[in-house]
Amino acid sequence: MKHVEDMNVGVSSTSAALRRVAMRRPGALLSADHERWHYVKPVNAEALSKQYDRFVELVKATGTTIVWLPEADDDLADSVFTYDPSFVVPGGAVVLRPGKSLRAGEADLHAAFYGGEGIPILGRIEAPGTFEGGDCFWLDNTTLAVGRGFRTNQLGINQMAAIVEPLGISLEVYDLPYHLGPDACLHLMSVVSVLDADLALVHLPLLPTALYQRMIEMGYKLLEAPAEEFEASLGLNLNVLATGPREVIAIEGFPNTLQLMRDAGCAVSTFLADELCIPCEGGPTCLTRPLLRV
Repeated sequence: MKHVEDMNVGVSSTSAALRRVAMRRPGALLSADHERWHYVKPVNAEALSKQYDRFVELVKATGTTIVWLPEADDDLADSVFTYDPSFVVPGGAVVLRPGKSLRAGEADLHAAFYGGEGIPILGRIEAPGTFEGGDCFWLDNTTLAVGRGFRTNQLGINQMAAIVEPLGISLEVYDLPYHLGPDACLHLMSVVSVLDADLALVHLPLLPTALYQRMIEMGYKLLEAPAEEFEASLGLNLNVLATGPREVIAIEGFPNTLQLMRDAGCAVSTFLADELCIPCEGGPTCLTRPLLRV
């Protein structure tokens, strides 16, 4: 086990330069029952694996170090989406409790990973609280925007607030709409992706009004992603991974969204994700758990 003082861990931004990231290769996902897991179609394992390998190449090309969560013979099909079961803040990690019941085992997976890496666990969300990473992003380096909805409840939010308060971090809570209901995956980050300290890609029809007002007040420029591409991608055109300020990885096939970001000065790398991401309700951001941003 590594000594804490030797660890490179700490995140207080959603768009600062990504230096270390935790990822997990597709395992159970390759043979998952799409109806049980709420995927829109059966999984094409060969195509999905190739698309994942391409995404890995793009992450490595940024100079980011990938730290792999161990592979195992488990039934955690969604565990490839490492953003949701834990959250990293300055000095360590918080182990979360997913609101999707099939993902419950991922919390222990992440806890064991952090233990093995010598990364401090600062707290853990306990039942009946729920909290998913996709409902949480940094508005600035001491403020987390949190979406309250089907995946993250008030009890989980209260626990998270108590864990991070000693670090000088506060939570601002915004209610998410019903949209497609409790079985669908609508996170706060389904409707807003931060691209820089003052720039974000948004889907305005589902963006909480109070969050829209808050981000404008803070000086953010909001890029409105085309509604037709949001619908065609099942929302995944908006799921963009910032690997640095105005440096992003996005999904191919939605040219107007990509051009919108490029016109705002973003360097955009893309990969095909019609098997890996769109059918499985998870995009480039979801595939990563940032461990260090600087």
